[in-house]
Amino acid sequence: MTVLEKAAREVAADVPPRRRRTTGWLLMVGMVVGLLVLVPVAAGIGAYPIPVGDVLASVQHKVGLGGGELDRVAESVLWNVRFPRIVLALLVGASLGCAGALMQGVFGNPLAEPGTIGVSLGAAVGAVASISLGLSFFGNWTLPAMAFVAGLGTVLLVYGMSRSGGRTEVVTLILTGIAVNAFCGALVGLFIFLADTAAVNQITFWQLGSLSQATWSKVLAVLPCAAIGLLVAPVYSRRLDLLALGDRPARHLGVEVERLRIVLVLVVALLTAAAVSVSGVIVFVGLVVPHLLRMAAGPGHHFLVPGSAVGGAVVLLGADLAARTMAAPAELPLGVLTALIGSPFFFWLLRRTRRRQGGWA
Repeated sequence: MTVLEKAAREVAADVPPRRRRTTGWLLMVGMVVGLLVLVPVAAGIGAYPIPVGDVLASVQHKVGLGGGELDRVAESVLWNVRFPRIVLALLVGASLGCAGALMQGVFGNPLAEPGTIGVSLGAAVGAVASISLGLSFFGNWTLPAMAFVAGLGTVLLVYGMSRSGGRTEVVTLILTGIAVNAFCGALVGLFIFLADTAAVNQITFWQLGSLSQATWSKVLAVLPCAAIGLLVAPVYSRRLDLLALGDRPARHLGVEVERLRIVLVLVVALLTAAAVSVSGVIVFVGLVVPHLLRMAAGPGHHFLVPGSAVGGAVVLLGADLAARTMAAPAELPLGVLTALIGSPFFFWLLRRTRRRQGGWA
């Protein structure tokens, strides 16, 4: 075992390690079981109900394990409407949850979330510009492509503006993110002002966040970025544990702090921009999920990073199921629902953090 790994384990061991490890494993197993139950339930519930047994039989038939094929309408609803939406919810939720855990680790603050560095509003600028100006040079891919590029570009701008003397201080990065977020918000307002009525309606729908337009092409658009980010993130778990000691102790233990921040900010940007580009702005998943898991299983990122990805997938799939069934036949905007649930939790978290004088849960 390297010195880096030993030190990382000591950092994560501020609580009884055996109990935390057991809790983490139980949480992970519980979340995976929850996903296995939630997926067929979400696939079966809707305006055209399909029994869970038929859902499982159709899946078995598709993968060549027996089962049986459903009638043509049920097969079309299941494989062209429900499953693309479910897979997209899993990818978007996992991306936002993992990005939130990375952001909180990089900034050393449980109140940090992906929007802190401007990626969400930056992506919104690209999407709103595409709608307002009627751009279509990539066909149906124009909006997600512009949102993705603008989100990544905004993060690079924030990081470049916050660098000084070859280093980037966390406070400077946050303040720069706030300033750039304000500017992006102004640009979004300007594009809305210039847009016609039809475009304004489309912009409003996108800003509220939704997975109702999910297709397999959108799943394929998110999949490469989500896969790269979700595979890379756990590699840096030990270094994030050391970063919790502070920049100087982390450097003494062999962590290249500046390089670590650059890599992780880019991973966060990749995950968040890809998610936002196809789902619109969905808030609080990246804030609430990592913090709840940290409260339950401790601050060790070895569990927290992958656990936040799985937890984000569970939360967003459950929220999407609620959004399309609570007010049926109408559908609640997904971003509105997550904000209604997440805002009270954020307020409670803010008061709790203040009482603990900024300490971790």
